Amino acid sequence: MAVQAPQGKAMGDTAGGGAAAPALCRDCLTLPAGTPGDRCPACGSPRLIRHPELHALTIAHIDCDAFYATVEKRDNPALAKRPVIIGGGQRGVVAAACYVARVYGVRSAMPVYKAMERCPDAVVIRPDMAKYAAVGRQVRALMLDLTPLVEPLSIDEAFLDVGAIAAGGESPALALARLVLTIETRLGVTASIGLSYNKFLAKTASDLDKPRGFAVIGRADAEAFLAPRPVGTIHGVGKALDTRLRRDGIATIGDLRKVDEATLVRRYGAIGRRLFRFARGIDNRPVDPSEETKSVSSETTLQRDISDPAALARLLKPLCEAVARRMQRKRLVGRRVTLKLKTGDFRTLTRGRLLVSPIDDAESLYRAALALLEGETDGRAFRLIGAGLEELSDSETIPPDLLSG
Repeated sequence: MAVQAPQGKAMGDTAGGGAAAPALCRDCLTLPAGTPGDRCPACGSPRLIRHPELHALTIAHIDCDAFYATVEKRDNPALAKRPVIIGGGQRGVVAAACYVARVYGVRSAMPVYKAMERCPDAVVIRPDMAKYAAVGRQVRALMLDLTPLVEPLSIDEAFLDVGAIAAGGESPALALARLVLTIETRLGVTASIGLSYNKFLAKTASDLDKPRGFAVIGRADAEAFLAPRPVGTIHGVGKALDTRLRRDGIATIGDLRKVDEATLVRRYGAIGRRLFRFARGIDNRPVDPSEETKSVSSETTLQRDISDPAALARLLKPLCEAVARRMQRKRLVGRRVTLKLKTGDFRTLTRGRLLVSPIDDAESLYRAALALLEGETDGRAFRLIGAGLEELSDSETIPPDLLSG
């Protein structure tokens, strides 16, 4: 889809002089030349996308649709029309929900028991991360067949810079549509595309038309599209900042544009610069295939709330060992230790400690995380505990005498 106006009419769906804008059929990959209408003249499919800048935009965000649940449905066709929840039992949280389950209000991070209250007929499946990671690697390999400029964001989504395809004379939009059809036919997983001229807008677009979507935000329509959208659309605006912005009279991105950059930085800190730029559709970050891991962590949701310090300490040890294994496998060290706790009433607590020297071993991490834990075990019961390392660097660039432990 192109960006939609309030009544559902595609913005920018005509070129100059009233001619039909460039179009692409996502099913047969035909490029109808100047043909008006809502269906592909070659195959009759309604999955036709039009936009004046369709063949000129080169930054894409591809996101697999309800990835974990889709993989499970692929592997068990009997689940095809059933509501499926991927989660960790009654005490766990929803890791993913298929689109059938979402109709009932099931969402990621919701406690499983609440999800089952909303959708009693749902099939709950425990996550199989090894399987999902394997499929994710297959998806990534197909992306890399298209372009080397792939910046992964998670196991099932990535930014792609397809500028070289345009330079070679092919339509990037056509190449992307062909890619997601290949992912679907070879791997049995569907994906949605967001196409624009920068990463912020490409990622925003990929959420507009799920599942099996293709949405375009061009330079000419970006500001009009952004203006009525809530400020929470901007990456980095979480619940706390969203509440603060709304308290200050800034509910939409259009409201945000009325405030100058200096005021935004003074009120909200460094993110004020991002707010100012993104509100105007400005994002100069390149697609970086070497994007560094910013943190490594491991956490577990408990079968029952636990307040006993010794029991929590015992749970913390294997989490630290898991983090250490991943750090050493990635040849990383970290200087900031983090502890994550979630109380019985779902309040999340995050504590951190900056170390003198970087570490990658379980024992050093455990000692530092345990000290943070001891500051929080005051009788409160917790339902989740996690540990991690931040401020990472390559272990091979750190002199051995600076490594702790």
